[in-house]
Order: sequence, then structure tokens, then C-alpha cells
Amino acid sequence: MSSWQGRSKGTPLGYRIFISILKNFGVVPAYLLLRFVAGYYFLFDRKSSKILRSYFRDHLHFSKWKTIGMMYKNYYVFGQGIIDKVVMMANVENQFTFDFDGEENLRSITALGKGGLLLSAHLGNWEIAGHLLKRLETRINIVMYDGEHEKIKQYLEGVTGKRNMNVIVIKDDISHIYAINEALRNNELVCMHADRFVDGNKTVSHEFLGEEARFPLGPFILASTFKVPVSFVYAFKETNKHYHLFSSEPKRYGHLTKGEVVPALLKDYVEEMERKTKLYPAQWFNYYDFWKA
Repeated sequence: MSSWQGRSKGTPLGYRIFISILKNFGVVPAYLLLRFVAGYYFLFDRKSSKILRSYFRDHLHFSKWKTIGMMYKNYYVFGQGIIDKVVMMANVENQFTFDFDGEENLRSITALGKGGLLLSAHLGNWEIAGHLLKRLETRINIVMYDGEHEKIKQYLEGVTGKRNMNVIVIKDDISHIYAINEALRNNELVCMHADRFVDGNKTVSHEFLGEEARFPLGPFILASTFKVPVSFVYAFKETNKHYHLFSSEPKRYGHLTKGEVVPALLKDYVEEMERKTKLYPAQWFNYYDFWKA
């Protein structure tokens, strides 16, 4: 059973404190305060730390001391990502720079006029990636669980305004499928994570970092159903002021039967996810037992 509930951590007070610091003093003091917040989670969030320890030791085979350092770095970079997201959304003055590897791949998808599916994971900073995708001058649709607590979401929207992309919320009915279908028919890009699921979702299994893990079936069925090009997209923080966005060469699976598309796409997706995880091991923000049967 997956223990992920489709919700993120945090409180409105925590966001309010950081946003106040950002607006009055800038990014650097916010990062300084974050050092103590990350230390708190490192020391006292035993459940999450246990998961991280297993990830670094058992699956990436890091040494004991490297694992300890990477655990703290994971909490710290996760917090930086939240701060950076608010900075970008609220247009706070900043000196962020970006590299964009594969921008031509996404432009080639939009040029086909049939829409496209962008798959990512809880690796790096997806909100930053979404912000950078605005330069493609096409409508971006983000498919996601409504994972922020309502009070936090209301506070963030009051400060930053609504997200600069269209959000398609996954619901118990199938209304989100109709919204995805409409977006693709309009030659829009549909972006979604394919590394998490909530209890009750259908899943498909594949080996990831040396052990069998489950992935949500839905994103791979979408590619099979709509037969649109698929690209894997990630944005990673490389320094305090620099992000690196990656977009893989688009793949088409239309030549395969429906039964062949899911395993072929899943294999490609997991291989790319493994490569990026090993390049940026501290930026996989997973805090539940991913490999639990």
C-alpha cells in the first residue's frame, strides 16, 4: 500500500514568514533561515529521515557519512525549491540563471500540431520547469493532485496570484480525462508526474534502482490512448542561483499495439528517471516507502 496521500507538508505561518523575508530582505536571508528549518526536519522528522536513509544507503549505496550529508542536503534543497517557486511566481527581484537543454525538442512537438505529453517525477523543481516552459508560447496544462492544504493554497494565491499555467486536478470521477483530451486536441502540452500514486490507483511495476517498484498506470495509458509524442522533462537546481532544465527527444509509440505501449514507455521513463536520480541524488523529494510492495 502506498503511504503517500497526495498532500504536501507545510503551514500557512511557515509560508508567511518566508514570503515576508523574501519581500523585505531577499533570497539570501531566507536561505539562511532555511538552514535551521532543514536541520529541524533532519533531526526530528524520523519517518522521512528513515526513508531517505534507505534511499541513499540501500539503493544508491552511499557510505554512512555521505548518506548523512545527503539527507540534510535533501531537506535543504527541497526548502530552497519552495522559496524559489515563490520568488518566481511573485516576481520577487532575483538573479536566477537557467540552462535549457532540449528546448528544440519541445518546439518540435508543438510544431506537429497534435499536442504532446510531458512526463516528469518528483525530481528537481517542477514549478520552476513550468515557469520556464512559458517561453514555448503554447498553453501548458499541469495534471496533478490538489496536494496543497486549502489554507496554504489560498494564502499563496493571495500573494503570488494564481499559477501561470492551467491546472487539471485529478478527481474521483473522470472529468480530468476529458480536460486532457481537449488540451491535446488543441495542440497543447500536458505535463504530469508518473512516479507516485495514491491508494486505490492502478499501478504497473518495474525495477528502479535495483528493486521492483510500482508506478501509476494512468500516465502510460494516456500515451497509449492519445498516441501523442512523449518527452521527459526535469529542472534541477545546480547552484543557489542557477537551474538546469532538461527535455528529452520526443518519442512516438504509435507503431506499437496498445499492449506494447505501456511496457515500452515505462521502460524508457524509468531509465531516464534513474539517470537523473544518479546525477542529482539529493533532489529526489520522496518521503514515503517507494519500494514497499
